[in-house]
Amino acid sequence: MASVKNTDINLSPTQVQVVDRVAEASGATKIVAAPSDQPSILQYDDAFGSLIGAAPAHSLLLSSAETSNNPFWHEACVFIPAYDELYTTSNLLKASKSSNYPTILISRMKLYRTGRLNGKSDIHAVDWVKMRPPTGIDMPNGGVNYIDDSIIFCAQGSPSAGTGGIYHMPRGAPPKALITNFQGRDFNSPNDVVVAEDGSIWFTDPCYGHEQDFRQRPQLPNQIYRYDPSSGDCRVMADGFDRPNGICFSPDERIVYVTDTGYIHGDGSKDLMRPATIYAFDVAVYSGAPFLVNRRVFAYAGNGFPDGIKCDVHGNIYSGCSDGVEVWKPTGSLLGKILVPGGVANFCFGSDGEMFICAETRLWRVQLAGCTKGALLGL
Repeated sequence: MASVKNTDINLSPTQVQVVDRVAEASGATKIVAAPSDQPSILQYDDAFGSLIGAAPAHSLLLSSAETSNNPFWHEACVFIPAYDELYTTSNLLKASKSSNYPTILISRMKLYRTGRLNGKSDIHAVDWVKMRPPTGIDMPNGGVNYIDDSIIFCAQGSPSAGTGGIYHMPRGAPPKALITNFQGRDFNSPNDVVVAEDGSIWFTDPCYGHEQDFRQRPQLPNQIYRYDPSSGDCRVMADGFDRPNGICFSPDERIVYVTDTGYIHGDGSKDLMRPATIYAFDVAVYSGAPFLVNRRVFAYAGNGFPDGIKCDVHGNIYSGCSDGVEVWKPTGSLLGKILVPGGVANFCFGSDGEMFICAETRLWRVQLAGCTKGALLGL
């Protein structure tokens, strides 16, 4: 598909509102309404000030809101620093005349920055290319950095049996299926994925594909899996979820965080009595193998439900929620929120304190303090 270049990118200061939590809790004060057309920040804890920095700023990199209004920036959000590229997957796009089923596209954004010699790395232009997923990566969703500047994608699958799974997409080569089934049974619709230091691949598998009418009836519970590509061993690591969604490790990989989005069903219906919860598990080793133990509620989303999840190098936890990106201390206490109109499904850290935020019809970049680095890349 043809590329689109945006050179009209402006950096704007981000409004910060400090919240008096005691006054808010008692109802004595109310939070001022956030801007409806740009990100803003709510600071709930003094420590959040050091993460956002003295002068947070934001820029709108791309938007379809004024044209097709298609949700091109929904999931994945993988930053490849060696090439200054960003990859995202769309939400469901309307079916074409040739298909009764919706489709999902992959977007590749090439980022052009101001000279680093002047101490800045602001993005002044973006080349955007929409790509049809390679063969095998049916209905891609989550993604993560992998070896040699490549990407692992979650393929949710199609209505056909034998589709879906975890795929490796190298640079300049056809994708390779890593795992497509659990002992002969198709996965439901793999959603999010992370790679541990030992090379094992951990992923979530909710039933959203079936609920959205592009996937067969589930053959497995909604679970968390660990796949070892060196041995081919795949284990169920945790079950008992409503709809497991985002997954990430703490910086030392002693804790796994998983979001459960049972609050929202694939058909768009909501149930306020279902989970909108982040669970934490300790990683314990028995007989030389990792297990997830001590399951506990870590946090509950203040607005809507938590989706994609990441940690920074300090151990703070970030999750895309219905009001933006909510941020918690490792203790589970709320630090602050990066409010984004329309909410956020996923996001990722870039370099030098930047964050790329998927907001369906808009792709934002927010500049935080330089010390705020993602644990995944540590840039």
